[in-house]
Amino acid sequence: MSCGEPHETDCSEVLDHLYEFLDHEMPDSDCTKFETHFEECSPCLEKYGLEQAVKKLVKRCCGQDDVPTDLRSKVMGRIELIRSGQAVPDQDVTASAPKLREA
Repeated sequence: MSCGEPHETDCSEVLDHLYEFLDHEMPDSDCTKFETHFEECSPCLEKYGLEQAVKKLVKRCCGQDDVPTDLRSKVMGRIELIRSGQAVPDQDVTASAPKLREA
């Protein structure tokens, strides 16, 4: 996707990192580059708006699901192990989580 005009930041770079931008997971300097690009490039701005709307819809429709307490504890424990630099067991975090019935 491109508007056909040259930009300081290429459309492919913007689209490859769009979710990082949407999730505020990039440095401020990159965010500024992306914002400038969106001001100049209507196809990328349209794609940004669409992805932002989808993200809001998913959050609204699926963001209220409760996570089982034991699963949350296991995931948080694994995150803490990774952050502390300790070895992480190969065991699947969800191995002892209850299985969902198939419809």
